[in-house]
Amino acid sequence: MTDHSITTIPADTPLPADDLSRSLTVVLPDDPSIPHISQAGNVYTILVSGEQTEGRYTLIDMLVPDGGGPPPHRHDFEEMFTLLEGELEFTFRGETQTIRAPASVNIPANAPHRFANRSGKTAHMLCMCTPAGQEEFFLSIAERIPDRQSPAPKPDAATQAEKKQLAETLAPKYRTEFLTTK
Repeated sequence: MTDHSITTIPADTPLPADDLSRSLTVVLPDDPSIPHISQAGNVYTILVSGEQTEGRYTLIDMLVPDGGGPPPHRHDFEEMFTLLEGELEFTFRGETQTIRAPASVNIPANAPHRFANRSGKTAHMLCMCTPAGQEEFFLSIAERIPDRQSPAPKPDAATQAEKKQLAETLAPKYRTEFLTTK
């Protein structure tokens, strides 16, 4: 049996009172008032932020075009993807497999991983990170776009290099490490 005592409250402890300062969150992915961003050609929509969950998690809607996906990386938070449409290659600890919708993939904290779209079509998935914070990283390095249907900007080489440098500089603050292949 696995010990989950780190993340669970002992059975004999009463539940805390309902926090009436928190409210129900209902969000539509096309709502122009929520953050829509383009990160390296991918289009992400922050559906639920850490601010809304007291830092417990964030939920991000991701549209990943053919050729899209992050470089190999790892971070000290859990990341779960629910692939709604399309297919992606997930590389986890050096092993690559093609995952087709509908499917869910959980990446344990600190494990090296990446995903890549090589299908010829856009893939659509939800990404939950717990605890929250990944959305703040994305918001600090990505370009804001009006909505999730907007085309991703096509930055020139100098802008791409600048964004890559910014991501590498900010990564430690957001508990992320980019991995290089040698």
